[in-house]
Amino acid sequence: MLCATGPLLATGAETTLPAQPRVRGSALRCRRRELHFPGDPELPFCDFLAWRLTRPSVPPGRRATLRRGRMPPVVGGGLAGSELRPRRGRCVPPAARAAGRAAAAEDAARSPKRPAGGSRRFEVAGGWALLALVTLLSFATRFYRLDQPPHICWDETHFGKMGSYYINRTFFFDVHPPLGKFCAFLGSWLIPFAYLTVWELSKSFPAALVTAALLIFDTGCLTLSQYILLDPILMFFIMAAMLSMVKYNSCADRPFSAPWWFWLSLTGISLAAAIGVKFVGLFIILQVGLNTISELWHLFGDLSLSLVTVGKHLTARVLCLIALPLALYTATFAVHFMVLNKSGPGDGFFSSAFQARLSGNNLHNASFPEHLAYGSVITVKNLRMASGYLHSHRHLYPEGIGARQQQVTTYLHKDYNNLWIIKKHNTNSDPLDPSLPVEFVRHGDIIRLEHKETSRNLHSHYHEAPLTRKHYQVTGYGINGTGDSNDFWRIEVVNRKFGNRIKVLRSRIRLIHLVTGCVLGSSGKSLPKWGWEQLEVTCTPFLKETLNSIWNVEDHFNPKLPNISLDVLKPSFPEILLESHMVMIRGNNGLKPKDSDFTSKPWHWPINYQGLRFSGINDTDFRVYLLGNPVVWWLNLLSIVLYLLLGGIITFALQRGVHLPAEVEGLSQVLLRGGGQVLLGWMLHYFPFFLMGRILYFHHYFPAMLFSCMLTGILWDTLLRLCAWCLASSSLARGIHAVGILSLLLGTAYSFYLFHPLAYGMVGPSAQSPQSPMAGLRWLESWDF
Repeated sequence: MLCATGPLLATGAETTLPAQPRVRGSALRCRRRELHFPGDPELPFCDFLAWRLTRPSVPPGRRATLRRGRMPPVVGGGLAGSELRPRRGRCVPPAARAAGRAAAAEDAARSPKRPAGGSRRFEVAGGWALLALVTLLSFATRFYRLDQPPHICWDETHFGKMGSYYINRTFFFDVHPPLGKFCAFLGSWLIPFAYLTVWELSKSFPAALVTAALLIFDTGCLTLSQYILLDPILMFFIMAAMLSMVKYNSCADRPFSAPWWFWLSLTGISLAAAIGVKFVGLFIILQVGLNTISELWHLFGDLSLSLVTVGKHLTARVLCLIALPLALYTATFAVHFMVLNKSGPGDGFFSSAFQARLSGNNLHNASFPEHLAYGSVITVKNLRMASGYLHSHRHLYPEGIGARQQQVTTYLHKDYNNLWIIKKHNTNSDPLDPSLPVEFVRHGDIIRLEHKETSRNLHSHYHEAPLTRKHYQVTGYGINGTGDSNDFWRIEVVNRKFGNRIKVLRSRIRLIHLVTGCVLGSSGKSLPKWGWEQLEVTCTPFLKETLNSIWNVEDHFNPKLPNISLDVLKPSFPEILLESHMVMIRGNNGLKPKDSDFTSKPWHWPINYQGLRFSGINDTDFRVYLLGNPVVWWLNLLSIVLYLLLGGIITFALQRGVHLPAEVEGLSQVLLRGGGQVLLGWMLHYFPFFLMGRILYFHHYFPAMLFSCMLTGILWDTLLRLCAWCLASSSLARGIHAVGILSLLLGTAYSFYLFHPLAYGMVGPSAQSPQSPMAGLRWLESWDF
């Protein structure tokens, strides 16, 4: 404990306590108690707090040490080491209060007490032991009952099938980039990654341990990690990028050293892998980008650094965080296209030129007649990405949907119902008659398209389209090719003159309805179940030229015409890469819910409003239900609110120039910097979903949930340290902190014990039944497990 007559009065600052005479014995001990640090009960807390807030600010050297992110321990010591423990010593006589000695004594009193070598080694060993423990628990919980259920669950149908496509080298289409399909169960590594990230941000083992416990005992993360899904793989690379970023930030005092280069490069590799699994990886790229911009801005403002050094920092980040991720991301697509070189179910999503490179596709090494002629059997493909082929089938539009005639749609897969015969509008003679000369179709001709399988003509009229208002309905009409004038279309080649022939694959054409003047197009909207969820075809009266209304002729069969090779149409790798991304983006935006889908809204996610059924429907099934541990999730939500409140108070206090004690300043810096970093990650991985138009599921929140768990660990460890520092004596401070941390650990573990059947599977009455053992745990009516 500092003496009242020592360094404190030598500061000559805001305190006006009188100098005390040199007294020995019990009188001295009594006078010493007139000024107390936490732990001495005689001084009222309000008086003590007022004295603490009026203390002079921390010396610059000490503040710099704190701002590097070191978490000050609980008063009297803690797992992070013993700092700022009050030092006992003899009182200094008044004559000794010279300016130099007073400043030195004050600095010595405030300087942290470094742990001994043995204590430091014990602390490091304890940290590694905790890491080993949480890693062991992570793998144990994730691999327990991994073989149950013995059937495919939820999206395993989708992603498991993709594995077989890779084995057979069969091309398929997915709305996600390809890297995730190469990986297996990486969800178990999320816990040690989060542990190390929080420790690096706070230098506090209790904060890291709380974070790890929240993730170990969360039933939602556990469920996702046990299935063939992209989410645990995505979260693995997000956490790897986050850990690498904070590690290279911690090497800022050793720029261009080997560890600095290693972590910077690993950050770039992880970014490429994250976006290579799902486009959600863009959010962690944005976070690393913001962190990098902030770093470079501070380096630019450091006048002790030359512009050459700043340029080196900029070049290093361009190479490791831009060039390296781009190269790796492109390489994954190169491998993807190299492996999948055979025709498959995904062909129809891509252009005709793209399909020409796929072995087994009818366009691969194919030869077709070059120019379109009457009597040719053709397929017509919409140039809007992922719109498919002009298609019809024998099903009619339902009652009340325009005219009850044959449906016309676009279909993404190869099918005999995609075949059409091109005929003249004013004759029924067979143009394939050998006695008749070949007559080519030219720009501006009026034609009729007859569906080969049903012999009905492509037709339009003034009835409204099924889904798109102010557009006209397109149907199949007539019997054996005989219809009416609403079957006539004028064919135009984009940017060509009258009289030009129409080339297969190369000519971009429009079909304009002769009677209404509308243009044939695909809206891209999925029809309901009565339309087999195929895409709507309309005739739009708005003649604006868009890809929706532009088509090309793909397949072309005419025995009266010579064939030419299509090898010249094969696209280059940059063209393939660009087209695949356009198709993926359009496919993502076009995802619509099915009747059995349990969709949700972003505001549902943080409150754990509704889960997602992975397996089983009735009481006799093995049921798995994706739902977060409610204790973990609601604690995370509370932590976000408390952080915003406490962080706001601290920020306003600092802005008003309040001098915080050294211990409080250190805790504040950890809370604002470390907590702010993970709060930013939560915001970037959550709020963009409010702007998305695609279908959303509960599992989309889990990357953001990782960051909320890390924020909870940092926040509650900091709050407990502040409480221990303010309210308790040195002898009780560690006890208060330990009890608080232990309560969090036990609470999450017990709630996991209650809710673990949701993740590991359950058989028996559903929670809606009073006889169900889980009935009492149905805390929200929306939980339908």
